[in-house]
Amino acid sequence: MKIEIKKSIKPIKYDKAINILERKVENIINKKDENELIWFLSHPSIFTGGISFKKEEIIDKSIKILKTSRGGKITWHGPGQLVCYFVINLNKRKRDIRNFINIIEESIVNTLHEYKIKTKSDRKKIGIWYTKNKKSKKVAAIGIKVKKWVAYHGFSLNINNDLSSYKKIIPCGIADREVTNLLNIKKQDYSNVSSVLEKHLVKNLKI
Repeated sequence: MKIEIKKSIKPIKYDKAINILERKVENIINKKDENELIWFLSHPSIFTGGISFKKEEIIDKSIKILKTSRGGKITWHGPGQLVCYFVINLNKRKRDIRNFINIIEESIVNTLHEYKIKTKSDRKKIGIWYTKNKKSKKVAAIGIKVKKWVAYHGFSLNINNDLSSYKKIIPCGIADREVTNLLNIKKQDYSNVSSVLEKHLVKNLKI
């Protein structure tokens, strides 16, 4: 199994990225393309809603929400945030969505461990969490869709983004916990984080 690794320097519009992902999914399902994909990028500022979001989760009614087909609720993407999209064929692996999410979570946790940041996943509140003084804050959000056992969409990791956008929504539908970023947790150089993530994703997917 060959995985294409893409890294986009300039921000990619959300719609354009999703169209590329969906085309890739169809090509894999129809056996026109066997190569899977891991794609690191950033988006211009945008609020997106997954299939289970509710209007009550919009605090600032003036913002626009782009409805998407991914799992999950409302989140924000924008500058200072690393997005990792993938198209992974679970027909060639375990047909187990929970196991696949575990792989993604473990890859993010292992990556942040290399930066001396201890985080953990939460079975009830999907995402990666950093805890300090008994207060947990989300640093990475995960949203996955599966079509005929091809998994796509991905996760976002907050690096040095402006956190004020999250005050306009209830991020991921979780009202009692805040969102943070890596720079708030620990001031250090994160310019290589996509390469470290790539290493752990490839290892954990057993490519």
